[in-house]
Amino acid sequence: MAESGGRSVSASVWEGVLELTKWAQHHNTDPLLWSIQLTSALNAASVRLPSPELAYRLVSHICWENHVPITWKLLEKSISVNIAPPLLVLSLLSSAVIPCRRLHPSAFRLYLDLLNRHAFSSLSSTITSPNYRTVMDSVDAALQLSKVYGTCSESEDGGAGGVVIVRFVFTVVWQLVEASLEDEGLLEHKPRWWMNNNGGLGGDGGGDGGSYFSEQKEGLQRANTAMAIETIARFMSDKVTSRILSLVHRNMPNHWVAFVQQLQRLAANSLVLRNMKHVTPDSLLPFDLKSNKGFKLLSPECKTTRKLELNAVMAAAAGSVQSCNDTWSLLWLPIDLVLEDAMDGDNVAETSVVQVLSGLVKALKAVNGSSWHKAFLGLWIAALRLVQRERDPSEGPVPRLDTCLCMLLCITTLVVANIIEEEEGELMEEAVRSPTNQSKDNQALGERREELVTCLQLLGNYEGLLNPPQSVTSVANQAAAKAAMFVSGHAVGNGYLESMNVNELPTNYSGNLWHLIVEACIARKLIDTTAYFWPGYVSAAYNQLPHSIPNHLPSWSSLVKGSPLTPQLVNVLVATPASSLAEIEKIFELARNGSDEEKLSAVTVLCGASLVRGWNVQEHIIFFIINLLSLAVPPNYSGSESHLISHAPFLNVLLVGTSSVDSVQMFSLHGAVPLLAAALMPICEVFGSCVPNVSWSSASGEKNSCHAVFSNAFILLLRLWRFNHPPIEHVMAGAASPAFGSKLGPEYLLLVRNCGLAEFGKSPKDQISSRRFSKMISLPLEPIVMDSFPKLKTWYRQHQECIASTRSALAPGGPVYQIADSLLSIMFRKINRSGQSLTPSTSGSSNSSSSSLDDALMKLKVPAWDILEAVPFVLDAALTACAHGRVSPRELATGIHVF
Repeated sequence: MAESGGRSVSASVWEGVLELTKWAQHHNTDPLLWSIQLTSALNAASVRLPSPELAYRLVSHICWENHVPITWKLLEKSISVNIAPPLLVLSLLSSAVIPCRRLHPSAFRLYLDLLNRHAFSSLSSTITSPNYRTVMDSVDAALQLSKVYGTCSESEDGGAGGVVIVRFVFTVVWQLVEASLEDEGLLEHKPRWWMNNNGGLGGDGGGDGGSYFSEQKEGLQRANTAMAIETIARFMSDKVTSRILSLVHRNMPNHWVAFVQQLQRLAANSLVLRNMKHVTPDSLLPFDLKSNKGFKLLSPECKTTRKLELNAVMAAAAGSVQSCNDTWSLLWLPIDLVLEDAMDGDNVAETSVVQVLSGLVKALKAVNGSSWHKAFLGLWIAALRLVQRERDPSEGPVPRLDTCLCMLLCITTLVVANIIEEEEGELMEEAVRSPTNQSKDNQALGERREELVTCLQLLGNYEGLLNPPQSVTSVANQAAAKAAMFVSGHAVGNGYLESMNVNELPTNYSGNLWHLIVEACIARKLIDTTAYFWPGYVSAAYNQLPHSIPNHLPSWSSLVKGSPLTPQLVNVLVATPASSLAEIEKIFELARNGSDEEKLSAVTVLCGASLVRGWNVQEHIIFFIINLLSLAVPPNYSGSESHLISHAPFLNVLLVGTSSVDSVQMFSLHGAVPLLAAALMPICEVFGSCVPNVSWSSASGEKNSCHAVFSNAFILLLRLWRFNHPPIEHVMAGAASPAFGSKLGPEYLLLVRNCGLAEFGKSPKDQISSRRFSKMISLPLEPIVMDSFPKLKTWYRQHQECIASTRSALAPGGPVYQIADSLLSIMFRKINRSGQSLTPSTSGSSNSSSSSLDDALMKLKVPAWDILEAVPFVLDAALTACAHGRVSPRELATGIHVF
């Protein structure tokens, strides 16, 4: 039972450990003091921690000669301070305690408590253990998992360690199910776990122990059964363990069927379950037993999105991906779940998906015991499946294909870049600290870059997933043509491929998403152009060029070389994504320092195709846009009005350009929502306080005013949090006030923004990742608070009052009443339909002449915040009129639409 590293440890060390434990037991020593002394002794003996051997020794000591409260406290402390592996301790206790639970009901109670305390949190922490493989082997041996389920091949399962964790969870739950059934007399056979484990470590598990039961023990036994059922329900509903069990359903169908039968018997017949308040039969069966489509989670806590069914995730690749079996692919299934969460348009995340995925990929790589190229492959295959699921456009304002492509070609590439840079940063630090190795430049590249090359080469075999959507077929063909001309020795420049229709090329290059992924990696210097020479990357040789090639075509390269922003060039740049940081920096420089005309053209370009499909530079564009929205006060500014007023046309173009659903979701993917919200709040405050006396014409000839700027900024701000959800949805059970209400408002976004900027750059990871960002990006670092925006704060307070229905009635005659009356006059002005007049008298006036309408419009030449103050009363009056039959629902909808 000794750990691999423990065999070299002398027996006297473990004898000393046992003596120290007995001494602490005899003197009732504080467990923390004992753990400190024990850790010191093990470190002095060079024992790797957490130590599997220590787990064996402690559990053997307790079961059963030293089954007293203090020894259980010592065991729990060894888990808490991570000197004994939690999963191994729980595995050993499962084998020892469950068969003897009738003889030792208090031990079973303590085991259940340890299981609830440490099993769920330890699933992720175990994978970072320095002797992770040894611990997994010990867990396998303790529960005899290989004997019960058969051995697993690392090549087949993507890493035996991950399989052991799946089997551990499944085994523990099944043990509890059978124990509960037997305790209530519902089990038809002797528990399979007794036969496999021969009575546990103590060898004291034979028989049912019925003669030992006292009335007190029987009461504890019933309480234990209830606690075991509660624990089963928790395993079935927890987000992590339920997904682990879904892997069992998919890959171990025979065991799964037997397990579900036992679970159904318990749910249908348990008297203990019937008398429980917080656990129901449905809690034990959070999946559709009648469905043949797979393990379909029904619990709201477990169901990640309405689109996702775990089996459906794999269906997209079925038949086309023959080289990747279901077992391998399912090991990376959590990535699919995170991607689906990120695509949920109902939630705008304040944390970068790049950070979330970076941590997840590293964790899964450790859990599955796989190589880095498999981890990268799992990431890209999940992103490719996401794109394939969104190929066909559907109705509704939800993120669509452009957001999926951003995830595939920008976010996933940044995740890989983060992981590679993390390793190289550590290598560089080691090189600096090591005076004996002066030349470590070659080693500084690390192994992960080579693993990336292997991953990308393998990715080319997944032809079914690489088929590009119709909207990006031309771009994929351009990437393939670029590689073909490079291999053939032809220079590609002057914007030739940017401007030319690839269909006019003499050869069909059959570009796909593989070519775009490789280009994204080349653009971020993760690999170089030797990728063009990979087998199968170039499908056809480029043997001839068209006879007439323009010497110079308008393109991004033209801009970088100094060409002015002519209307022709602007049209090309708006429709063509930028491909390099230098191009984006040039357009940003014009947007910041150019003439007024150049500024408008530059921001139009910045919010064009480069924002939506400039996958190689999207993160730079997003922060450039936020930078441009955050206009600082000029040093010598002395005007009476805000400096933002003079920039109204400029800001309006930016706001309109970033207002699409896909664009907002891209800000969310990059974790830029708090920064964007902080940039929008001053714009809302200033332009919402202006009287719309001045207007200007946009490029399309449309007249705009400060109301237009405010509306665009305010609507965009509202979309950055779920402002329309009532507080009751966010109140914890029994709480008197919303526990998480602040997370839904602007205060929370400002808090996240302030904390993020204050901490950014302090960690080594931030210092490494910041090297990729343009040196031209500068954001105000000073904290921003809600008190800086009194008008916005007043509206937000009114908004909360309206949701809580605590707003008082509007007294007639005041300014707010007059604005509300004008709004109602505009909404329900005289509409002729079939010669009939539909003019409700909700506003208190039946006059619907043009002069009355003009008067109403004149009364609305007030600041936007004043209008918003009247809006709740307008809606209340309109809905009241509808409820009393004075306005039909159709007329109400028409009036709101007209307004």
